[in-house]
Amino acid sequence: MAQIEPNPIQAANKAGGKGTITIVKLLTPDELDGKCDMYAKVIIPPLCSIGLHEHHGNTETYHILHGMARYNDNGKEITIGAGTTTFCPDGEKHGIENLSSTENLVFMALIIRK
Repeated sequence: MAQIEPNPIQAANKAGGKGTITIVKLLTPDELDGKCDMYAKVIIPPLCSIGLHEHHGNTETYHILHGMARYNDNGKEITIGAGTTTFCPDGEKHGIENLSSTENLVFMALIIRK
């Protein structure tokens, strides 16, 4: 067993979103073995977001751990919370916004190559 140190990075205005988010990459490219681009815990501060963006050559899944969000699925907005899992297929668009003014939105993100 190998213990992997998390690799947090800050991303400002991700995909045209609001504010600065934290992406904690949990696996390195070696562990992802060319099959995935990212497996990470994402932390979006209050009233911040990841803008609407399109996936090309990959898919992305979010699993919400904490908080409430407005999820944009190809222009259709829905409210989601802890326990919700979303999937964005290759060639489609999505975005996510933290609706809270006091709590972080926390979710797992998995990007799988096609």
